[in-house]
Amino acid sequence: MQVAVEIAVQDAGSAAAARRAGATRVELCSALASTGGVTPSIGLIERVVAEGLPVHVLIRPRGGDFVYRADERDVMLRDIEAALAAGATGIVSGGLTPDGRVDGLLLAALVDATSGGGEFTFHRAIDAVDDQLGALDAIIAAGAGRVLTSGGAPRCSEGLAAIGALVDRAAGRVQIQAGGGVTCADIPALIGAGVSAVHLSARRRLVSTRVGPGGGESAHDVADEDLIAAAVAAVREGALPR
Repeated sequence: MQVAVEIAVQDAGSAAAARRAGATRVELCSALASTGGVTPSIGLIERVVAEGLPVHVLIRPRGGDFVYRADERDVMLRDIEAALAAGATGIVSGGLTPDGRVDGLLLAALVDATSGGGEFTFHRAIDAVDDQLGALDAIIAAGAGRVLTSGGAPRCSEGLAAIGALVDRAAGRVQIQAGGGVTCADIPALIGAGVSAVHLSARRRLVSTRVGPGGGESAHDVADEDLIAAAVAAVREGALPR
């Protein structure tokens, strides 16, 4: 099995770095460090698509939990339509009920909205549920093609056993993609667990000497091309027969 390398990016320059370093695709979001990622703008989607790699767009209307109101659900569905029209090849999204289960009604609507033009990945909301295996069954039943997970742990290296259990439960019905604090050193064990892809940000901080009059952050994150290339090399090495 060829293991894919997905890089979380927030700008076109990072997407270009991912392409040059040999990544398989990018997941595009905004405000990754401060919120864990929210839906990017249409202009940004179009510009990142122009870099040539497949682009999966995060559809998340806000930070915080994954329980959404009716108006937020409407925004998510509209954003999926707009992202696909802008050239996205996949959507990354999901939602939970107030009692911590997969929101099947929302998920069915999200998958249906994506089905005409891209792949659907259920994001790390699965790491916020109590019963990951039951959640996986619900995700499969809704028709999602992929699940992004750290195995319910802060980092994939700490959730390796749970990731392996999800791979076993999926039994090829859905792809399991490992994401959450992934480093190059983690990749061999993740491949050994049977994941179909690894997801990482491979980012570094750029600090500015000038901050606007409104204050705010004086630094932002960009993808590190050398780190991405190292991850790609680790995947290739880890996939070699022993």
